[in-house]
Amino acid sequence: MQGGRTSGWHLLFLAAFIPGAHLLGNDKSISAASSFGAHVYRPVLNPSEVLPLIGTYTVKTPEGQLCIKATLGAQYIVIIKKKSWFFNLDPAKVMVSGSCHRESAILSLALPDHSASLQFTFKKENNAFYVTKLTASVSPQPVCSGCATKTYLGLVSRDKLFAASSGRSFSCKSANVLLTSSEMRIKLVPLQMQAFGVPGGRYGDVEECLADFNKRIIPIILWGVAVGLLLIAVVTFLLVKENRTRGYERL
Repeated sequence: MQGGRTSGWHLLFLAAFIPGAHLLGNDKSISAASSFGAHVYRPVLNPSEVLPLIGTYTVKTPEGQLCIKATLGAQYIVIIKKKSWFFNLDPAKVMVSGSCHRESAILSLALPDHSASLQFTFKKENNAFYVTKLTASVSPQPVCSGCATKTYLGLVSRDKLFAASSGRSFSCKSANVLLTSSEMRIKLVPLQMQAFGVPGGRYGDVEECLADFNKRIIPIILWGVAVGLLLIAVVTFLLVKENRTRGYERL
């Protein structure tokens, strides 16, 4: 009899404190629901594009000196059945890690449960630094009922990506869209970064990307061409007018 009472108290305790445990029938048996499994964070893909939030991320040396500083907005563009889906990296959820060595450095950005990540590999050569490799991954929620959960992986490997002189920063206000795989692109907008030393925690003088340079210089060139054409037209008009006047004087 005592054993029955003890068993009953155990059942009541389990039912009260274990989520998903319920008493069934007169035999007081227990059915445990699947809520014992931990919730896994999964990014949600959106069918429409929105500008990403901008975050600033840093990595320090073991001595506590700032080695890498990067300010960027990051967007994942996933191609599913020829349709583009978008996911923006939320700076508030990003976990930053990395390492700094004499001629190489790494900046890693990851979301909880490693559901999305970006990793920049830097290299220092002579009096310049640049990114030699960008790796990306995202494991989003399926976009349709019945669709399987899939992890999209991508890699960009170039000789000199986002290059700048030592002590200066690379900056690009224009969008950088990087093709990491046939199913995923990474858009970085805006982007500013500096590696292998950020004195005082402030970016050095800017070395702008070609797209920004073109946006700045092309309007100046077009304005110059327009002014030049206008001057040519005015001078031509004056010369023609003067020649006509001289012709009338001879008569």
